[in-house]
Amino acid sequence: MGHLATLATCSLNQWALDFEGNKDRVIESVRLAKAAGATLRVGPELEAYLNLNEITGYGCLDHFLEGDTFLHSWEMLAEIVDHGDCQDILLDIGMPVRHRNVRYNCRVLVHNRKILLIRPKLWLANDGNYREMRYFTPWQRPRYVEEYYLEKIVGDITGQHKVPFGDAVISTKDTCLGAETCEELFTPDSPHAHMGLNGVEIFTNSSGSHHELRKLHTRVNLILEATRKAGGIYLYSNQQGCDGDRLYYDGCAMIIINGRVVAQGSQFSLNDVEVITATVDLEDVRSFRCAPSRGLQATHAPSYQRLELDARLSKRAEDLDPSIGPSDEIEVHYHLPEEEIALGPACWLWDYLRRCGGAAGFFLPLSGGIDSCATATIVYSMCRLVVDAVTEGNQQVINDVRRICGEPDSSKWLPTTPQDVSGRIFHTSFMGTTNSSKDTRSRAKALATDIEAYHVDMNMDSVVTSLTNLFTLLTDFRPRFKVHGGSQTENLALQNIQARLRMVIAYLFAQLLPTVRKRRNGGSLLVLGSANVDECLRGYLTKYDCSSADINPIGGISKTDLKSFIAYARTTFDLPILTSFLTATPTAELEPITQSYVQSDEADMGMTYDELSVFGRLRKVSKMGPWGMYEKLLHMWSDRLDPRQIYEKTRRFFWFYSINRHKMTVLTPAYHAEQYSPDDNRYDLRPFLYPGFSWPYKKIEENVMAWEARAGKKVVKAD
Repeated sequence: MGHLATLATCSLNQWALDFEGNKDRVIESVRLAKAAGATLRVGPELEAYLNLNEITGYGCLDHFLEGDTFLHSWEMLAEIVDHGDCQDILLDIGMPVRHRNVRYNCRVLVHNRKILLIRPKLWLANDGNYREMRYFTPWQRPRYVEEYYLEKIVGDITGQHKVPFGDAVISTKDTCLGAETCEELFTPDSPHAHMGLNGVEIFTNSSGSHHELRKLHTRVNLILEATRKAGGIYLYSNQQGCDGDRLYYDGCAMIIINGRVVAQGSQFSLNDVEVITATVDLEDVRSFRCAPSRGLQATHAPSYQRLELDARLSKRAEDLDPSIGPSDEIEVHYHLPEEEIALGPACWLWDYLRRCGGAAGFFLPLSGGIDSCATATIVYSMCRLVVDAVTEGNQQVINDVRRICGEPDSSKWLPTTPQDVSGRIFHTSFMGTTNSSKDTRSRAKALATDIEAYHVDMNMDSVVTSLTNLFTLLTDFRPRFKVHGGSQTENLALQNIQARLRMVIAYLFAQLLPTVRKRRNGGSLLVLGSANVDECLRGYLTKYDCSSADINPIGGISKTDLKSFIAYARTTFDLPILTSFLTATPTAELEPITQSYVQSDEADMGMTYDELSVFGRLRKVSKMGPWGMYEKLLHMWSDRLDPRQIYEKTRRFFWFYSINRHKMTVLTPAYHAEQYSPDDNRYDLRPFLYPGFSWPYKKIEENVMAWEARAGKKVVKAD
């Protein structure tokens, strides 16, 4: 029968600085793991604090610089170590540790009220959304161990004064295990490779990995590769949920043996605690590693210090149950991008809503266009998930939805349809002017009706006119739209005043609608934004208009992906009204409609949304400036554009990008879903005052003229 061991890993919805809540979720995950017969339980990174750490959570950011964070982490760890439910199982817990006045991101391995090892992270995530080296120092001494003087609050429980601190592995009576943390899996020289050659058979990876569209394939491939060549059992744990920031951590805990997946958790869920287990045969690892080449490399591999644990992870031969065998291989489940959009931002919104004290729901300016339609549909998707969780008996969701909907403590109310939730918490408004069309107004109202949102249909011309009249009274100048003979400056000013007034009106209604509806305890609404990532990148939005909101679930999603999502939701959510949004021309409706002119987003921008996505990926992901982008596009677009047209499009993009970059400094916090997000908070750090790119443009012009000369065209130098 071999050596069968049941192992557990988990996804926890931790919240930064929610020490007691995070501790309780850790303990609950241990209970579930033990109930499944597991002898090892692995948790996400920094689970004890919040998100970067299991106890603290990963998203504490500069709170990791505070002494309180370390103190409270040890206090919570003491309660976990001493808890009756946390005995007779090997625990791998994440938390920040300060050693010799240096801050480290650590794993703490615990068994039966004893700390076996504090293992600091070797390689820190320090790009994109992550700034770990702002808070922590990487452990730069591979395979080196020294002594850590244990905090008294924990030492009084464990009876230990000093414990090992460093890069070591744990040797049990039947196997050997080692820990690596998140980013270390993504590095070229991952620790698991060296540990595997040194005889480590079980690898734990505790992660704080955020969701991006189409990212799961990359993560899974790396996890599979970790044991596909050298064998071993890999337990991957990840945070799941919104921990108080722009990121959603998408769970998907996994157990892999020798490159085969035998257990996979959910990627998106409203569950605060999810534990997965698998039964594996340690002998399968040993037989997999019988290749002579692997043996030769192992003899030259550097040694790790082994810390002894007088316990076994597998069952003894006399305790084996013939009816229980190793877990079968399963096929990895991947969501379609449209499903990811339906689920990820919806879970993020729910976490934000339930954790934002006093919030009574959402308010959305619903324009009748596809972007606000997508935001509304994501809220409806959230309501669907809530009802599903209620139906499954998720008591935490039941308590939260009753509280948010203003139910009294004694209420037994349970929603049975998404509309039951939407009608209580979701508020929309069409803020029309004389420039609005009947089509957009009717689309907005029809969608709100179908999802049963509380909808306000208004005309705001009187407010716009009051402000323009005030300006005329004070300046003796009446601005006119361009179609009426006005200048471009006048045209923009008249559009912007409409857009900015919508933001002011949105916040007025968000504050007072719960009172108007006589909600118990009043409260206020969170205002939702609906500017997509492409419009943010190009700056095609008005500063302090409806793009200014509390949070934005689509701010990291491209227009192309949003349209695919709406097409998916039309069928999956049974919302046929979404067809009319898909076929409508995107328009801001801020200028007068005439027989010869209807405002169009793509015409205004001078580029298509598909082209914007290409510009965005080349700028951010491929790290290109004007010259590099032009060179790349010569190959990508040569089948439909000549070099001068490519140059003009490139120059137009960088012109609008640079003059509008200042708008990103006040961008509404948005769900991060795309690699080319222009979020100025910490993901895409750029200046917001740019020069004219004169030198790159000169190089491009010379190249264009050379192309034209070779083609026999008349050479025209750009202005």
